[in-house]
Amino acid sequence: MADEGDILQNLDTKANGADTQPSAAIITQYVKDLSVENPNAPGVFQWTDQPQVDVQFNIGTETISDEIHEVALKVNITATAEAGPAYILELAYCGLVGIRNVPEDQAHAFLFAEAPRILFPFARRVISDAVRDAGFPPLLIDPIDFNGLYMQQLQAKRAQEGAEGTIPPAEGNA
Repeated sequence: MADEGDILQNLDTKANGADTQPSAAIITQYVKDLSVENPNAPGVFQWTDQPQVDVQFNIGTETISDEIHEVALKVNITATAEAGPAYILELAYCGLVGIRNVPEDQAHAFLFAEAPRILFPFARRVISDAVRDAGFPPLLIDPIDFNGLYMQQLQAKRAQEGAEGTIPPAEGNA
């Protein structure tokens, strides 16, 4: 296993004489957790109704060191027909992200918008293959605008903070 110094080699800018140059990169990506359940097999393959598919996403990060973060794209999928669940899939697809000399607000945007955008096509392939391997037609999830979602959540958070910050001043304090 490579140590932190080896992992950060992709981010090393000292060789160019610019040790303060901002940089961010995906170091590696991997399946951290994958669970596929086919609880009604083999009977499910005789069902004639089309299952309803519910797809839920969540993005999480964990700080590994000052310059390395784990970004987890968590996906929960439930396909349910009238007779019950056809399949259930849970995936935690992760990437180690190296960030050096990047302002905190830009690092946050990279971790919660850009890194998930980069990881998504690979997670999508894992999901498609896992559903197919469970005996169902491959599930191809539509692309997601992670940057747009990030901006929406950021604007909603700012609006909420602005609404909470409109507390009238106490009497005598102006």
